Amino acid sequence: MARDKTANKKLIVANWYNVDTLTTSPSQINWLLFASIYTILSVAYLELAPRFMPRFAHPYATIALELTNVLFYFAGFVALAVFISKLLFCRGTVCGAARADVAFGAFEFALWVGTSAFLAKDVVKSGFRGGLKLGGSGASASTASAPQSGPQMKESQLA
Repeated sequence: MARDKTANKKLIVANWYNVDTLTTSPSQINWLLFASIYTILSVAYLELAPRFMPRFAHPYATIALELTNVLFYFAGFVALAVFISKLLFCRGTVCGAARADVAFGAFEFALWVGTSAFLAKDVVKSGFRGGLKLGGSGASASTASAPQSGPQMKESQLA
């Protein structure tokens, strides 16, 4: 849901510039709008490729997607914050939406940093050839359906 609200705020600012002023929207707003669209495509790949096309879900590709999202949001929210700080005046709903874009961009950056760290930890732990883990169960996709062997519980021994 946060991704939809972020994209909506960026569209509000970009639309205001395109409709009410004689200038185009700032490139910083356009960059964050691009980052939102790139995020939607990235999440689609990151969620659907391991489930339906495991052959195309390579660990290098997933780490690359995660890290490019980190870089895009970092560059976007910093550039927009600098742009807003250099304005002579900043009032009204458009300026409030632009400030919210900075906050949401920073939040998205933090989320992507967190997920990238978890993914890097998972890939290093399982190795690049071990495959990606699905569902957080701790078993790789190739061994997720294998039965667990180990000591049985006392209740099963009594029955």
